[in-house]
Amino acid sequence: MTPTASSPLPISRPRRRLLMTCGFLALLVTAMVLDTRVIEIGSEADQRQAGFSPEQYGAEQFPIVQAHVVERAVEASELANALATDKAATIDEHGVDAGIGPVLPVSFSGTVGEGKAGMYEVQVPGLPEALTLRVQTGPAINGTDLRDATGDIEFGQFTNQIEYQNAGAAINNAMKQAVLADIDTAALAGKHIEVTGVFKLINPASWMVTPVRMSVQQP
Repeated sequence: MTPTASSPLPISRPRRRLLMTCGFLALLVTAMVLDTRVIEIGSEADQRQAGFSPEQYGAEQFPIVQAHVVERAVEASELANALATDKAATIDEHGVDAGIGPVLPVSFSGTVGEGKAGMYEVQVPGLPEALTLRVQTGPAINGTDLRDATGDIEFGQFTNQIEYQNAGAAINNAMKQAVLADIDTAALAGKHIEVTGVFKLINPASWMVTPVRMSVQQP
């Protein structure tokens, strides 16, 4: 049958396939546009896309940790007496569980003795003679006491153990910049210091304090 001027021309199979393909691609592009999420540069979502930044995390978290410790710190002789009287109750009231030992907030002032590797023994009036109190000043700040001090930073918030460890190291580094950068930590022996910080209670006769605040005066 010969098509007339008023009847539509039949669509060939190749052309039909081409039209169907073009239609499918148009639907696919529309779906992609609708599913596209705009990420604002610098936003929290942008930071997640970029990956975990220990430096940024430490800078953000240290002021929170510092404020928490300063608010809850117990004077050293008072804390020592409370631990000697009722260790469990004192830990329950002031401590934060950190696995192998609770982290406790403490404040003290005293005279610095000789140090080794940035760790100084401090003679604090009112402490039992059997108790050794030291403060660590770097260059290496050991442990995760600052990370664990609030109880709000947990492993489940991170991708893996490496990130969790890096978070602790980053908070330590942020503390060094904020608290210790202007202190001559190589020349503390014989000086009087005032410290607020935290320590992990593992050995009751030895406290290793990581500071969140520290000031130095001449004797």
